[in-house]
Amino acid sequence: MHLTLRQLQIFDAVVQQQSFTRAADVLHLTQPAVSMQMRQLEEQIGVPLFDHVGKKIHPTDAGRELHRHTTLLGAKMRDLESAMEEFRGVHRGELDLTVASTANYFMPKLIAAFCACHARVQVRLQVSNQTHILETLSAANQDLAIMGQPPEDGELVARAFLDNPLMVIASPEHPLAGRRKIPLVELGHQPFITREPGSGTRNAAERHFSRLGVEFHSVMEMSSNEAIKQAVEAGLGLGILSLHTLELELAIRRLVTLDVESFPIVRQWFVVHRKGKRLSAVAQSFLAFITQQARLLASPKHPQQFRSRHELDQATDLDVADEKHS
Repeated sequence: MHLTLRQLQIFDAVVQQQSFTRAADVLHLTQPAVSMQMRQLEEQIGVPLFDHVGKKIHPTDAGRELHRHTTLLGAKMRDLESAMEEFRGVHRGELDLTVASTANYFMPKLIAAFCACHARVQVRLQVSNQTHILETLSAANQDLAIMGQPPEDGELVARAFLDNPLMVIASPEHPLAGRRKIPLVELGHQPFITREPGSGTRNAAERHFSRLGVEFHSVMEMSSNEAIKQAVEAGLGLGILSLHTLELELAIRRLVTLDVESFPIVRQWFVVHRKGKRLSAVAQSFLAFITQQARLLASPKHPQQFRSRHELDQATDLDVADEKHS
């Protein structure tokens, strides 16, 4: 059988109205159009569906059985319509995100806030470096990507939504810790612990040093920000990391930021997708959400530069006092 939804809708109206004419009025069709559709339906099924008693039409046994199924089908169609309305209203759906590893320090907070408003949205999150993110976008496998400065590419649409300050970090015992306005040229003699090639943070640091004519010495590569922080804390060298990754270590004094001229390097976080990619309602809603709410929910606190441990202790005491009175 090759039945159409329209035929079944007309059949259901005829059964309910017990008349081709009244069904035609309800459906805003002509009576001959309704009669033709019902004749074709009976021919496709192969059995009579109606008995004509006077001016009224009653379903045969086969018609009643068909009506039972069309009633169930109608309920399913209403469920389907409701589900599609939910998608259009962004009450449910799936969102595929690829996120730079550094951005993963604040993205869970944004995702949690978004999901709190859209409880039936399922988020699939992949964390990677910038090189792999670009490969994923090229394959059009993801809805959106969160990354640092994307390359100039006519096939990408990128929108900045949050500052990404890069800081020079050191062990609290490092000779430069506590100094003010350190010339960048002095860092040309310092060993740096860096991320692997392809990392957006490393690329930004190397470009910054090169632009100012200072040599950048990467003496050790680490595959994660956490490994860099541990190496810097152990005194193996300096690091350059996003402030988003440092709040805990700065708060408990495991690391310090250096007051270096021309730092921080203030970059931007971008939400990126392929040009021409049709974004789902969920992806569009998330795009609007982070561009409106990210600065409020995820902006890191800029650390103050301290000249001594005593100043750090005083500032910490003031922070504690403020919290008690807030």
